[in-house]
Amino acid sequence: MNETDAGEPPAGERAELPEVRPDRGAGLHPICGCHRAGATSHDGPEPDQPPAGPQRGAGLHSICGCHRAGATSHDEPEDDQQPDGPERGAGNCATSHDGPEPDQLPDGPGGRDGPEGQDDPGWTEEDDDRTAETLGWLRAKRKAHQRQQRRDTAVLIYCALLAVIGYGSGLVVHFLRELEHGAHYGNAAVDLQRSIPALFCTVTAAVALLAARDALWRGPVVLPGPSVGWLLAQPVRRAAVLRPRYWQSAGIALVPGVLVGVAGAVVLRVTGLASIGAALLAAVPAALCLPALAVALGMVVERRPELTRTVRRFSAPVVLLLAALGAQTVLAGAGHRVPVLERIELWSGPWGWAAQPEVRAAGGSVPGWPAAIALLVLATAAAAWHGHRDAGRVPTTQLRARAATASTVSAAMYSMELRTVKLAMVDAGGDLPAHRLRLPPPRAGRYGKYLVVVWRDLLTLLRTPGRLGKAAVWTACAAGTAALGVDLGGERRPVGLLLGLLFGYFAVGALAEPARLETDDVRRSAWSPFRFRTLMLQHGVVPLVLGAALGVLAAIPFAVHGAPWTLLLMPLCAAPFTTAALFGACRGPARTQLLFIGGATPMGGPGPFLFMAWYAAGPLISVGGLTFALTSVLNHPLTAGAVAQTALAAFALSALLTLMTTFSADRLIRHS
Repeated sequence: MNETDAGEPPAGERAELPEVRPDRGAGLHPICGCHRAGATSHDGPEPDQPPAGPQRGAGLHSICGCHRAGATSHDEPEDDQQPDGPERGAGNCATSHDGPEPDQLPDGPGGRDGPEGQDDPGWTEEDDDRTAETLGWLRAKRKAHQRQQRRDTAVLIYCALLAVIGYGSGLVVHFLRELEHGAHYGNAAVDLQRSIPALFCTVTAAVALLAARDALWRGPVVLPGPSVGWLLAQPVRRAAVLRPRYWQSAGIALVPGVLVGVAGAVVLRVTGLASIGAALLAAVPAALCLPALAVALGMVVERRPELTRTVRRFSAPVVLLLAALGAQTVLAGAGHRVPVLERIELWSGPWGWAAQPEVRAAGGSVPGWPAAIALLVLATAAAAWHGHRDAGRVPTTQLRARAATASTVSAAMYSMELRTVKLAMVDAGGDLPAHRLRLPPPRAGRYGKYLVVVWRDLLTLLRTPGRLGKAAVWTACAAGTAALGVDLGGERRPVGLLLGLLFGYFAVGALAEPARLETDDVRRSAWSPFRFRTLMLQHGVVPLVLGAALGVLAAIPFAVHGAPWTLLLMPLCAAPFTTAALFGACRGPARTQLLFIGGATPMGGPGPFLFMAWYAAGPLISVGGLTFALTSVLNHPLTAGAVAQTALAAFALSALLTLMTTFSADRLIRHS
């Protein structure tokens, strides 16, 4: 094959080719931008010019990927492979694809003096990193918004402090003064000293459970939706964006930790167990380390989506553990200590390591407490390092889902829709599969249709036993609080009774979840042949019966200790609580217009109080009425007439709340 056959144009046609002028921009490749002297296109070689190299892919340009016949690098071809004439290099990168002439190449690895045959390094991650520029641009754009946001936060903190100081400082000072003088708290110091180990374990377990549950829908690292959709799509390092959020959450968690530590130190001081300096020093390890450990635990759950089901499955056992630790705390304060169990708790983990300085400051014996502090610090440092590492590896799907949930929760909080907040939190973590238990349906007949709703509620309760467990825990809290109020006596007895009845309402309310699900979307009631008001009242059968049964169980300890009348009075409370829960389910959307009713006064407008009264009308009526009725019974000798009076009060409250429920159900249907 001669030169003409190899693709060389005839000599007569060479004069007709346009002259290549060194104009500005001439010879620049339209894709990769490299310079080609005398080239007008970036086409490959002619079909009759096969590449000389036998290897597939040899001679590909390291930047633009174009093919050079017979070349294995981007340097100039050999003399026997380079056609003469400025036009012979057209169509490939074999002649001058590297831009400047060989005598103008810079020195170095990629230049003339570099290693022979070495290619250009190309782009690297460091070359493509735009983290500093992107974050700097965002800071400049967000400067005005962040300034306004800081002002709003400062105003919110000021209002919260003003409310706490104005409304709560008097009660706190009165309580601390009585505590210091020993009025009605003769054994408070001794009881507190004995209960510190179990109390620390209880608080630590509660904080760990809250951190893990919080990570199901939010977690330490949460970005706004626009940041997830735009910022992480830019050539930026994920760790530089996500890790500051983790440390911000850790810093925020220190605030309640420090406040609780200071409060504990003040209690130790006013009870005479320790001086204020020693109490504050003893509270430092727990106040600083326990919040950091909780944030690290939340980071572990957020980083690993597979732990979601584990956290939800083990939440109920942890609640039972909390109940057991609470019982141990009460028994230890009453003088029934278990020294072996306390010793195990003090050395079994961070919950006990953090308690040892407090036990020592209160006068207890804890040999080896410096080693416990060292272990606590090392564990906190390891957890913080692990959380710092995991913060940069959170999957984008997790961040996107958490941003959407956080936005929903924020909007619902601003509109006072607490039910929407709860549903958003529950749906974010995914629900556990229901237990496939079966319950025979009622027989078809004249009265069979009236048992369908009861059958469905029982089946729902069997397939979600966590609700029954939650009701049992609230019932135990109610019985314990009422017993504590009775034991204190005097003016504290009605307070204990009020809190006990409130916990009882929560217990019955946990059983009335099917009624709330029915009102979340009233279209679900289309299957029922009953009117909506009748359907809602039928949803109260299961909470009423099970609530009365839980009331009997809670009254057994009181009956054993000489108060058999509680076996009758406690089950009576289930009826008002059930109707109050049904009324709350039929309440409908939040009436935020109530917030702006009334004129301004030096103490503020009445709008917030009116809204709270409307929102909590059910528990206010039921708990308040029963507290008044039972207080009059407790302050006088118990007779048959007093029991009948309490039963009449419970019946009247139930009738009133039933009428309110039917009216609200009809109104909800009309406005749906």
